[in-house]
Amino acid sequence: MRVIAGKYRSRPLRSLRGMDIRPTSDRLRETLFNVLTAGNPEGLVDTVWLDLYAGTGAVGIEALSRGAKEVVFIENSPAAAETIRQNLQSLGVSEGFRIVQESLPNAFRRLVNHGFTADVVFLDPPYRMDDAYTSVLRALGESSLIWGRSVVVAEHEKKFDPGEEFGTLRRFRRMDQGSTALSFYRYSGTSNERL
Repeated sequence: MRVIAGKYRSRPLRSLRGMDIRPTSDRLRETLFNVLTAGNPEGLVDTVWLDLYAGTGAVGIEALSRGAKEVVFIENSPAAAETIRQNLQSLGVSEGFRIVQESLPNAFRRLVNHGFTADVVFLDPPYRMDDAYTSVLRALGESSLIWGRSVVVAEHEKKFDPGEEFGTLRRFRRMDQGSTALSFYRYSGTSNERL
């Protein structure tokens, strides 16, 4: 596993063993970032990210490598949170990130209380946790963590459909790749302003 592009391009990342930690493949990460930067010459520069069930931190680290201003990694597993710390340290990343070692939705409440808003939210719960997609997407769709230009992306098994609509979130695209899929959601409210 490696960083695909940007400042830390080709640098290796540590991983963890076990079915609950299933890092997003290099190929799928490349697809994700190609979709997010299509038609946008500035790409992801100065964006704010929320990486849920962050695992090894590969997606959030890729965002930092490509110019994201801030990434908040949310990971409840102590071993996974430590792996994120080690990966960031090995790349020499010392700012522009927070690691929140807490379960959802407790972590959401903390972020809302601090006025946090994300431009991009990525979630990749362990596939055995199908219910997490509904609860997390619904909580995001009803929260102030997203705004008019936010994009929420859920990685899931191709054979599983997380759903079309969650509060103010509506799916606008689905991409299948191998046995995995990405569902892209946008805020469908009336405001394009940060809350």
